[in-house]
Amino acid sequence: MTVPDTGGGSAASERSDARRDAAATLDAIGRKIRALRKRLLLTLDETAALAGISKPFLSQIERGLARPSVATLLGIARALGVSLQYFLDVPRDARFVLRGKEMKYFAFADTGNLFARLTRVVDDGLMEALLVRIPAGREFAEVVTLAGEQFWYVLSGNPTLTLNGKKFVFRPGDATHHDSTDPHGWENTGDVEAVLMWVGTPSLL
Repeated sequence: MTVPDTGGGSAASERSDARRDAAATLDAIGRKIRALRKRLLLTLDETAALAGISKPFLSQIERGLARPSVATLLGIARALGVSLQYFLDVPRDARFVLRGKEMKYFAFADTGNLFARLTRVVDDGLMEALLVRIPAGREFAEVVTLAGEQFWYVLSGNPTLTLNGKKFVFRPGDATHHDSTDPHGWENTGDVEAVLMWVGTPSLL
């Protein structure tokens, strides 16, 4: 199995396009949080307390000076009564086929990791699939421990999985399936970008 075709071009140009998609999404997150918070008549103090973060950090996120992790954004979404989908603009139109050139990337925090949604199903779908791109030398810091299951398949690169305190070096074609609440984390210890497919429950977006 190979990395999905994203419409042609070199890996470098594809990653450049992916970064551009992700940057556009991140630039809009702060503005959306601020607009929704004000519409709900919530103060920075109230929203930060509900989200479990500090007021200065929330202020920085709203002004585009800080990029939230997925866990932080989940907390903010819950505090404002919406889903991650509200902030990320990830397409949710029901479709059975997704072409590589139609994938749109988004990102969390400043890790350099990129994500593209592979599933476009109805809102009550139980499963979700993402394409995950981890640059060389970076960690996968967006881990969220929700009740459910995770399946990972390595498309390229040599990422390392730490699961329940044990380390496993993966090669293309390797896979893992584990409970989402098991302590886990990924790190790309290789010299090239690692590309993985993630399938999990429940749906995050």
